[in-house]
Amino acid sequence: MPNDEERRMNPGDNSAGGGGRSPLARLSDSVNRISEVLLFVLMMLMIAVTSLQIVCRVFFEALIWSEELTTYLLVASSLLGAAVAFKRGSHIAVTFLVDRMPPALRRAARIFVQLTGMVFFSVVAFYGAVLTRSEAMQTTPAMGISMTWIYLVYPVAGCVVLLHLAAGFAAGDWRE
Repeated sequence: MPNDEERRMNPGDNSAGGGGRSPLARLSDSVNRISEVLLFVLMMLMIAVTSLQIVCRVFFEALIWSEELTTYLLVASSLLGAAVAFKRGSHIAVTFLVDRMPPALRRAARIFVQLTGMVFFSVVAFYGAVLTRSEAMQTTPAMGISMTWIYLVYPVAGCVVLLHLAAGFAAGDWRE
């Protein structure tokens, strides 16, 4: 039998082997595994580039592109980290009032929070895509790469969080 942590990490798992999981929940799990690996890579890159910049500043000349790259890596890892946190249910929540509500009202509040999150991240994904398209001709100042690659993280992260929220909603996370 899965424990509470496994059930939280794998919403919709109705069997010990996970065979009763919905395709949406399995897709959410797969995307999350990829997100976690990518998040680790982004963090390691950020550490490596920052360390290289320190060494170059102390012993050689400062790199002109490292600060810009580190900033973009930080933004990407923050958004991807938020998506992973949504999947894990790790975001901070103030539940003082909700915990004291009657069960029916508590369920309504949870549904409201889930739907509000879905609306918010739909907006992030949509306008992130608009921004990505509108700034396609712009390039980064130091590295000279298209801003499309920088802004692409917004619609991607928005869609990943939407996937996790939809999988949780379909699995009945709002019932807890």
